Amino acid sequence: MSISSQATSALFSKELKLLLAFMNMPPGEKQINMCNENFKDIDWDELLVLTRHHRVYPNVYDHLRQINDERIPAYVIRQLQKDYQRNTFSMLHLSSEMGNIAKQCNETGIRVLVLKGPVLADDLYGDVSLRTCSDLDILIPIDNLMQAESMLVGLGYVKEEVYKTILGDWKWRHHHITYKHPQKGIKLEIHWRLGPGPGKEIPFNELWENKRMCSITKHPVYYLGREDLFLFLASHGARHGWSRLRWLVDIDRILRQDLEHDRLKYQLKKYRQSHIAAQAIILAVKLLQTPLTNELESIAMAKRGGHLAEDAYFYIHQKVNLHTIPVPDHISKYHKRHLFSLMTYWQKVLFILSFLYPYPEDAETLKLPQPLHVLYFPLRPLLWTWRKTKKHVLS
Repeated sequence: MSISSQATSALFSKELKLLLAFMNMPPGEKQINMCNENFKDIDWDELLVLTRHHRVYPNVYDHLRQINDERIPAYVIRQLQKDYQRNTFSMLHLSSEMGNIAKQCNETGIRVLVLKGPVLADDLYGDVSLRTCSDLDILIPIDNLMQAESMLVGLGYVKEEVYKTILGDWKWRHHHITYKHPQKGIKLEIHWRLGPGPGKEIPFNELWENKRMCSITKHPVYYLGREDLFLFLASHGARHGWSRLRWLVDIDRILRQDLEHDRLKYQLKKYRQSHIAAQAIILAVKLLQTPLTNELESIAMAKRGGHLAEDAYFYIHQKVNLHTIPVPDHISKYHKRHLFSLMTYWQKVLFILSFLYPYPEDAETLKLPQPLHVLYFPLRPLLWTWRKTKKHVLS
């Protein structure tokens, strides 16, 4: 499986191709194996922009600091070194807080699984400095949310957002709440689901049974089992269009580990994630030269995997940033279609039916006392039509 000519020639810039070449250098390689033509007319500032956008500067710098290639400008190495050092300090800071949060949760009686951050850097890269991370993500049982919030407030964290909700829709329409520590400058997301609903996913108790322990902090920190982690990373990357290559590098690293392929296939089938896994594997093989074993190839053959992989090129070559508001209209429309294409048939049915479930906006359109909120179910089509009509008239 090689990168398609469309992806390399028509879509990917010379700078992006060179970035991928840097990322694909074998460990210990002393020279970048590319002809001078590939370095001709390179916009090195654009390459730095790409490296930062895709959050892969630790990996690229780790490769480039070991080589002596005069074709690479010295200032590029210096800038990557500064980024690398800044990230190292940040990851050490997050590691310390991660251990503190795990300790506090344990003392409070809350089971907690760390989803990404320093544990992922240690597990997949063997060094917390080789992966970037801007916040901490933890998963807890939904029944412990109030308890966890009380604990975080006691530690100085402040809730960053408050969801509008009606009839308990927050439990499945959202999947995390964000907190920030003003003094420490650390953002923490508490998840009660691995991803937004509606849809079926691995229950917390099952994730807890398969947990692993990370010992990079004084207090033990638990994180996802290897196969569960792959499902989470593949789903997370797909949901974001693989718009940052860092997520794909994670996939490359975990696919090079010893996965229990029978269990992985069982989990993919049970939770209807085979097409998502296929997309991730195909992209990793094509862009990062991940070794394609017979076991991985059988997963990559799942229906829709190839088409979904090609859809991701839209995000990668355009440096799409889904976290900067407002998202350009053409990207927003494409992303909505892409998210819908990721769903299985039954997920699409549930998603469409979810529009019949009352929204907080319905309560703002017509205020009813709490005991009568159930009436928003039959009233929703009328309230939705009223809002659309009013918006059309005002525009």
